[in-house]
Amino acid sequence: MSAEAADREAATSSRPCTPPQTSWFEFVLEEALLEQHLQKPSPDPPPVQLIVQFLEQASKPSVNEQNQVQPPPDNKRNRILKLLALKVAAHLKWDLDVLEKSLSVPVLNMLLNELLCISKVPPGTKHVDVDLSSLPPTTAMAILLYNRWAIRTIVQSSFPVKQVKPGPPQLNVMNHIQQEKELTENILKVLKEQAADSILVLEGALKLNKDLYVHTIRTLDLLAMEPGMVNGETESSTAGLKISAEEIQCQVCYDLGAIYFQQGSTNAAVHEKAKEKFFKTKELIAKNGSSSPHFTIDEERLAGYCQACEVLTSSSDDASQQATPYSKIHSCMKSGKYQDLVKIFLEDNLTLSLPEQFRQSVLRELFQKAQQGNDALDEVCFKVCVCNTVCDVLQGRIIDIQFCQLFLKPSKEKIDFLLEVCSGSINLESASEELKRRMAAFLKNLCLGMEDLQFVFMISSHELFIKLLKDDERKLLIDQMRKRSPRINLCTKPVTSFYDIPASASVNIGQLEHQLILSVDPWRIRQILIELHGMTSERQFWTISNKWEVPNVYGSVILGIKDSLTRDLVYILMAKGLHCCAIKDFVHAKQLFAACLELVTEFSPKLRQVMLNEMLLLDIYTHEAGAGVSGERPPSDLISRVRGYLEMRVPDIPLRQVIAEECVAFLLNWCENEYLTMQVPLSLVQTNPYVKLGQLLAATCKELPGPKESRRTAKDLWEVVVQICSVSNQHKRGNDGRVSLIKHRESTLGIMYRYVEFCQFMGIFFFFPLQEPLVLTTILSLFVKLHNVREDIVNDIAAEHISIWPSSIPNLQSVDFEAVAITVKELVSYALTINANNHFWLIIQADIYFATNQYSAALHYYLQAGAVCSDFFNKMVPPDVYTDQVIKRMIKCCSLLNCHTQVAILCQFLREVDYKTAFKALQEQNSHDAMDSYYEYIWDVTILEYLTYLHHKRGETDKRQIAIKAIGQTELNASNPEEVLQLAAQRRKKKFLQAMAKLYF
Repeated sequence: MSAEAADREAATSSRPCTPPQTSWFEFVLEEALLEQHLQKPSPDPPPVQLIVQFLEQASKPSVNEQNQVQPPPDNKRNRILKLLALKVAAHLKWDLDVLEKSLSVPVLNMLLNELLCISKVPPGTKHVDVDLSSLPPTTAMAILLYNRWAIRTIVQSSFPVKQVKPGPPQLNVMNHIQQEKELTENILKVLKEQAADSILVLEGALKLNKDLYVHTIRTLDLLAMEPGMVNGETESSTAGLKISAEEIQCQVCYDLGAIYFQQGSTNAAVHEKAKEKFFKTKELIAKNGSSSPHFTIDEERLAGYCQACEVLTSSSDDASQQATPYSKIHSCMKSGKYQDLVKIFLEDNLTLSLPEQFRQSVLRELFQKAQQGNDALDEVCFKVCVCNTVCDVLQGRIIDIQFCQLFLKPSKEKIDFLLEVCSGSINLESASEELKRRMAAFLKNLCLGMEDLQFVFMISSHELFIKLLKDDERKLLIDQMRKRSPRINLCTKPVTSFYDIPASASVNIGQLEHQLILSVDPWRIRQILIELHGMTSERQFWTISNKWEVPNVYGSVILGIKDSLTRDLVYILMAKGLHCCAIKDFVHAKQLFAACLELVTEFSPKLRQVMLNEMLLLDIYTHEAGAGVSGERPPSDLISRVRGYLEMRVPDIPLRQVIAEECVAFLLNWCENEYLTMQVPLSLVQTNPYVKLGQLLAATCKELPGPKESRRTAKDLWEVVVQICSVSNQHKRGNDGRVSLIKHRESTLGIMYRYVEFCQFMGIFFFFPLQEPLVLTTILSLFVKLHNVREDIVNDIAAEHISIWPSSIPNLQSVDFEAVAITVKELVSYALTINANNHFWLIIQADIYFATNQYSAALHYYLQAGAVCSDFFNKMVPPDVYTDQVIKRMIKCCSLLNCHTQVAILCQFLREVDYKTAFKALQEQNSHDAMDSYYEYIWDVTILEYLTYLHHKRGETDKRQIAIKAIGQTELNASNPEEVLQLAAQRRKKKFLQAMAKLYF
């Protein structure tokens, strides 16, 4: 290489300038004793230190008669000293692991440069330009050794180095350290510049596939003789220590893998190369072993490299790849799926496959991201920290200070998650006693460290705590809590501690009631109620929380149960189940309902049917919130159960109206129109207004694209909705307190009750909404038509299938059109949350804004409607979307926004160009749009000619030239074929609409 000589000169020039102190006799004696020294079992000093001594002696500068410092002379003494250093390295079989551990970078650089010189590598020659296969084996091996060391040094320099604590300051020592540091930095700079060449040399070495030889003490002695006496032997293929081709490949593959891995931090694609080299190394080790007389590869480090490469090169769409925890964590961190990351850590608490250092490094990275302003990561940091802490507890390690800091201010959510992690991290059936003891000690210490009794009760009443600690251990814990010293006592008079007061029955009852309120575990609820009823028989424990609400239709049946324990248990299980259902905690709701069903089956067929109905509703909610979101059809069993509920005719069963509503909405959502229109029993239609309404909707949707055939069913649905939206004089409620939809026409609050009820059914304010597009389109068009029939309407709203509805209402004054207008707005807003790209719904939204004088918003939705159905105007907007009415409304919006040039351009979009409006708009001089920059979007020659005349008349020369340039384009020539003219118009339409979209989006 070109830098070797420069490195060697730099290494020698930085040495202290002192004259040689060793006499020639002592020097010869050193050479004579070297071989004897190396033969000792444990030479002192170690052989590798002799290299430093010999090279330091050989690199000492000399001082001439004028006291001028000269470079070290190339005399026999220095050559022999360098040879002695090479002999020591040869004795160590040129093992780079040994040499790198004991020699500094400058010394090892000097040693390998001497090896290159003695191996007859021409100075100044770039190694990458040399054909290794044509060189003598020892020369090729010397080049390989140098380039292996070069890339190994680069890799090693990228690792963090622990700073050595300095001793007492000594000026000469500090100067020497500073000189060596500067020299090392210079050498590293050269090595990094030549890294690409070194990699190419080593890649070329992999193609050799032949054994090489490295210098031994004997071959070095032969080289020191007269050249003519030894050339034949030292350059032959059998001179030196043999290194097999497979050994060379193993060393080179490992070193190349390390440098590729290091480069992967800036170029992710290089990780594939690193993976290839490391796995090749692994194959060679499996074949030949990881240790030989010449080198040793750290198999643990190699395994770590391989695992890291698998993670970094893993593909998310590679279904055949077995995902490891490392690859999953890497994917979660990269994609920001932090909740999945917490699940991985929680699952690993059982397997304990992730090392502690790796867990801590992930937590540190999360903390760093949180400190950079991502507040959402605070919760994730806490959860990962809790998982790590519980893992530390189970493995007997000390709890990290971060956990203590995060737990300084505990909350119910934090305690709940901690207990969840503790429960999920230990399998009590298979766990050893030691693990149970560690977990119990952790939970006890947690209780002792808390001041808030509520949190202490949460932990001490948890199932895991009860199973891990026996009764006597829990009593001992209470005693320990009594003995805790108070934090601060501001009273001058001693006050009796809370824990010194003997626990009375009322205190115990209060604690159990608190646990009863918090628990959602059916087994634990039953145990608490048994304990409470054992303490007192006077209390009704279903009344202790005002959050426990059961519908009135169920309450009368449940409160009629004679046994007080059973009554409390059934009421609380149902109330907690309904609450979990309301907050969408379906897992706990199912557990509570299942326990309640099992209980009531034993004594009450009526309550059994009630629970089956509630579990049906829960299954509907679960599907709609889970698989239904992705469009997966519900199982046939669930559809059958929904039909069975609607057809059920069991007498004296209390029924909640909401279940019937949800069942009908469920069938409409999943297009069970055939059942609703043809198979549903007539008696059910006559008795259940929601089934009747669902039947009418299904029939109308089923017959929809044919307007003539669907007129009859559409008229029936129209009459029902008009009746719902009409104000009348009296009302009548059903047994459950809710107003019937259809049967009771007279109502003083008719529109209020029935309108709210209808909106609930339509899904605007209900638990899960109607989502079938055709149903929503039908409802929307009905309400739009109802909105349009009012006499004082100025701007109609357009809608799909609007022609199927009647065009008049006999008693127009009875309809509350204000409520209808609100319904239209709510419906279209909701529909756009289901599908924001439905252009018909977008046009309705635009028309609503137009009718309410919100012209900018109207333009936004008109343009959005065109964009979604034309690939952002790259295709032609369908004429049934941009009708003349829509274009005219866009023109009016632009006119009222004072964008007059846009008005003129939009006039071209009409089937017949509106020249009158266009010319009038162009005459306006106070325009708020880009004016002449829009001229390139005009394709109508008449409008362009008028613009030319107008600017000439006004003396606006620049604008006139722009108009003339636009009219002079060859594609607008009237003699062109019709296809060319249409293509020119279409291209200008596209550009104009895209420009408008950028302006209003």
